[in-house]
Amino acid sequence: MTLIALDDAQRRVIEGVRPLPAEPAPLAAAHGRVLAADVGARRTQPGADISAMDGYAVRHADIAAAPARLAVAGTSAAGRPYPGRLEPGHAVRIFTGATVPHDADTVVMQEGCTAEPGAVVVHHAAPPGRHIRRRGLDFVEGEVLLPAGRRLTARDIGLAAAMNHATLPVHRRPKVALISTGDELAPPGSVLAESQIVSSSAPYLAAALTAEGAEVADLGLVPDRLEATVEAVRAARMLGADVLLTTGGASVGEHDLVHRALEADGVELGFWRIALRPGRPLIFGRRAAMRVLGLPGNPVSTFTCALLFVLPLVRALAGRSDILPQVEPARLGCALPATDQRAEMLRGTLADDGGLVATAFAEQDSSMMSLLAAADCCIVREAFAPAAAAGAPCRIIRLGL
Repeated sequence: MTLIALDDAQRRVIEGVRPLPAEPAPLAAAHGRVLAADVGARRTQPGADISAMDGYAVRHADIAAAPARLAVAGTSAAGRPYPGRLEPGHAVRIFTGATVPHDADTVVMQEGCTAEPGAVVVHHAAPPGRHIRRRGLDFVEGEVLLPAGRRLTARDIGLAAAMNHATLPVHRRPKVALISTGDELAPPGSVLAESQIVSSSAPYLAAALTAEGAEVADLGLVPDRLEATVEAVRAARMLGADVLLTTGGASVGEHDLVHRALEADGVELGFWRIALRPGRPLIFGRRAAMRVLGLPGNPVSTFTCALLFVLPLVRALAGRSDILPQVEPARLGCALPATDQRAEMLRGTLADDGGLVATAFAEQDSSMMSLLAAADCCIVREAFAPAAAAGAPCRIIRLGL
């Protein structure tokens, strides 16, 4: 099969994806979720003119010729406003967050005043409106402050609460099923034979997907037997997974059974080889609404395909607008040879000497998790790119997950 170009493969994976249906989520469960509809304020904030300081609410006309002695008519505290209007020649003792009395237009700080029995002396004039947060300063009822497609931060949750929302309309979390194939795999913490390796891709994928807001079902390790692989694929479908991810068995060797297992369960395969290093043996297919990505077995290849295909697919299903990883300009800190027909994702470090400098690791073997964990970025190189000298411009993707 002809190698599929990276850009074309990304387009085909997310083509036709629609955000999952909306559901209400309480504020405590909405962090990291994606809004399915615009969210507007259900109140005006603040709902009245509010004092920003402890001091005295006054009429500016009464203190324009300070010092001025005013009778204290009462008190306004947060949640306990002064009940009447402010008469000329009077002041109201006021505290931060309290409603400013009607006809008062200025708050003078208590540090500039001297309290007397039943009165206050204001020593310095303050301009009209000083230390008053006007009604609607933050937002007004009906104003849309959280648009559809926004992934909710902790600050957004606080804003939604201030807008008087107890629940928010969010897209359902994508359900992702994981299957790890290979007779050589053992779970972390095992006593290993020399021929075995620890399954590291599934823990990485589960962590990255959970951070992206997905619900993850790890269906465990599957031996290199066709019937066992078919059974695992069927189990993912019965769970109602939106996405099935397999690791390993995606190539064309005798023990690479994922192709056959997927076809046996009715998955329509779209492509299974892409022009990417590492990550060439990537499978993409669909069965009804379930999308399937068969990832290579080497952990760095798994990571690369997750970064470029899996996470964008999950973001699209979740309703996000920022789908593809962000690519930034940088300069090379080392020379790089020309590329062949495959695009390359080179792990490396980042430095800043007035601009970003990306230096690829000398070793790029796709089995090396230690260098992947130490990397700050991937240097993105196009297919058929010429050799590049140190200092030449390049493109990078920062690694946060």
